[in-house]
Amino acid sequence: MSKPRKQQHRKPKGRPISGWLILDKPFDFGSTEAVSKIKWLFNAQKAGHAGTLDPLASGMLPIALGDATKTVPYVMDGRKIYEFTVSWGEERTTDDMEGEVLNTSPNRPDEQAIRDLLPNYTGIIQQIPPQFSAIKIAGERAYDIARGGEAVEIPAREVEIHRITLLACPDANTAHFEVECGKGTYVRALARDMGRDLGCYGFISQLRRSMVAPFAEEAMVPLAKLIEFEAIEDRDERSAALDAYLIDTSEALSSLPHLIINDDQAHRLKMGNAILLRGRDAPTQEMEAYATARGKLIAIGEIAEGEFRPKRVFG
Repeated sequence: MSKPRKQQHRKPKGRPISGWLILDKPFDFGSTEAVSKIKWLFNAQKAGHAGTLDPLASGMLPIALGDATKTVPYVMDGRKIYEFTVSWGEERTTDDMEGEVLNTSPNRPDEQAIRDLLPNYTGIIQQIPPQFSAIKIAGERAYDIARGGEAVEIPAREVEIHRITLLACPDANTAHFEVECGKGTYVRALARDMGRDLGCYGFISQLRRSMVAPFAEEAMVPLAKLIEFEAIEDRDERSAALDAYLIDTSEALSSLPHLIINDDQAHRLKMGNAILLRGRDAPTQEMEAYATARGKLIAIGEIAEGEFRPKRVFG
C-alpha cells in the first residue's frame, strides 16, 4: 500500500515586502488596475487597497503591500477629503460624466442659494448610494444590476459629513467644492442630491481625493514617477529605489494606542499568547491597541483585564 503524498505548499511569488504606498491615482485608471500595476512594479507577494476610487476620479489611493494588508480596515475607516466639481443642468445614470442623461433643467443656482443649502449636508445625513455603485443588493453588486437595465432599489443609509465648503463658482454651470467625510460617503450622491434640492439637477464632472486618514496629501506618489524606475536594469537597484517610497505598516494604526514591548513579550505575542501589562503607566481601559518591539510592528490586539491579547500578528 503506497503512502499518501505530502501536500506541497507553493512558495509565494514575489518579494515578502510590507508597507503602504500612497499612490496618486491618475484619471481614467481603475483602482484594481492600479493595485495590479503596483504589485507588479514592486514584485510584491500580496497587495490590496483601502477605499476604491472610480476610474474617472484621481488622487489618493492607499495601497497595502504584504503584511500591511492586515491593516487595511483601519485605513478604510479613516476620514477622507475630496475636491469635486458639480455641473448643473443634468442628472445622469451614473451621477458622473460617464452616464446617460436622465433629466435636464434650464435652471441654474446662484452662489447664495448653494451656500444656504450646505448646512443641510453637514453632520450625520441620510444618503442613497448611486445606482452604479458597489453596494450589494441580494448578493449582487448594484452596478451589475443597473448595467442589466433593471432599476435598483437601494435603501438610504447614514453617512457623516464633517464639513463641506463651496470653493468657487467659475460660471453659472459649475461649482467647485471640498468635502471632508466619513466612511461610505458617495460624493456622486452629494452632487445628485444637491442638484435636486436646488431644482436644477447636477452630476460630478471632476473628482479628486486629497486625503485618506491617517495619510496626508504630501505622501502621494504619482504613478508616472514609479513607472520611471522600470528603466533601471539592475533588479536590486530598482527595488531599492521603489522601496524608498513605502511607508511603515504601523503608520496605518496611528489612531490606536501604542504599546512598546520587549523581545520576550514580542516572542509571546508571535506565538499567539497574551502578555501582562505591568507598571504604574500600564493602560487599564479596554481598547484596541498595537504593539511594537525595536520599532517593528508585532501585533494588533485588545487590552483587557490587565493583558494585551493579540488578534493579528506580524512577521
